[in-house]
Amino acid sequence: MNFVEELRWRGMLHDIMPGTEDLLNKGMMSGYIGFDPTADSLHVGSLAQIMTLIHFQRAGHKPYALVGGATGMVGDPSGKSAERNLLSEDVLQHNLNGIKQQLEKFLDFDCGVNSAQMVNNYDWFKEFTFLNFIREVGKHITVNYMMAKDSVKNRISGDTGMSFTEFTYQLVQGYDFYYLWKHYQCALQMGGSDQWGNIVTGTELIRRKDAGEAYALTTQLIKKSDGTKFGKSEGGNIWLDPAKTSPYKFYQFWLNTSDEDAKTYIRIFTLFDREVIETLEAEHNAAPHLRTLQKALAMDITIRTHGDNEYTKAIKSSEFLFGNTGIEFLDELNAAEVLALFEGVPNYTMTLDELAQGVNVVELLAAKTLVFPSKGEAKKMIQGGGVAINKNKIGTADDVYDSSHLVGGKFLVVQKGKKNYFLIIAE
Repeated sequence: MNFVEELRWRGMLHDIMPGTEDLLNKGMMSGYIGFDPTADSLHVGSLAQIMTLIHFQRAGHKPYALVGGATGMVGDPSGKSAERNLLSEDVLQHNLNGIKQQLEKFLDFDCGVNSAQMVNNYDWFKEFTFLNFIREVGKHITVNYMMAKDSVKNRISGDTGMSFTEFTYQLVQGYDFYYLWKHYQCALQMGGSDQWGNIVTGTELIRRKDAGEAYALTTQLIKKSDGTKFGKSEGGNIWLDPAKTSPYKFYQFWLNTSDEDAKTYIRIFTLFDREVIETLEAEHNAAPHLRTLQKALAMDITIRTHGDNEYTKAIKSSEFLFGNTGIEFLDELNAAEVLALFEGVPNYTMTLDELAQGVNVVELLAAKTLVFPSKGEAKKMIQGGGVAINKNKIGTADDVYDSSHLVGGKFLVVQKGKKNYFLIIAE
């Protein structure tokens, strides 16, 4: 497998330094990508870089994931309009642990000579004094060179200006590359296209400091066809941590991709080969309403991120909400998973004691909760057969519900029509 060609046909490649492809074709090469540790989970915006490392390893090369324990204390100015909040060492260590657990789902850390390896730049910066840094690093890169970078020029000419901390960021990242080149034989740094300036500062430092050769490769920044930011939903970031973004919501994020974006994403975010993808595209084009591409995309990335069981639950959750799956499915979920499934659905709380005594259904839906604005409207729709609790149509307006009707001892699921859900939580 040719790594650069793999990125090229998948539409991932943006820039590559001359000589990089030739060097990669000579044999195993070590390369790295840096990951931001400002949270204890990566999000789907990080997946393009994770996929780059996956293809790098599958091509027989050795991937390093650098998690910036030191640079996380500084903040990267690229594309940002404000400086990041600085994090404490304890918070950073917690974040690093979470990120490593996630990377282990995607990369093989135990496969011999090209096993993936995770490194933390705090390990080599923690004893580095300021005086040593400006003597060993600062003297090799001119201010003119640093000022020429777009990330610097854009900030200096803007309203907010740029702190000295951020100005020195490219030297800190450049030294990361030098250190990994010197001690881990990493001759290639990869990243998103917005990182090109910082990456080539590293290659320049290696050349000026030790007369060494190092290389750079960047991938396309992921954008949505409608111009909105990739990786965001109404609730914010789509995280890889199931506690932050449920596997169901994660699955739905990919399933709801537009046709145009799905054709791009299935190349970038899955491991399907070219022949499989072209077959899926042909099937999708023949019957777009079946959403073949979206289903294949959502399946592949959900299984690799969360596993087969969570993918199966996500499918069943979709069928529960939009199909004919019975209420017994909720017994397979814990309380947190039920709440995640009904995220965004109007919910109401009442006491267990109140429900244990038995509550008339009209009272339940129009007084104890606000599923209906009035008892009259509740009665009318119940009589018309348009209201269900726990997937069973309500028989009459005189029906009584008590704690024995609760799913999982905690929930009543109300439907007005087929698609309007409400959740009653008994506590």
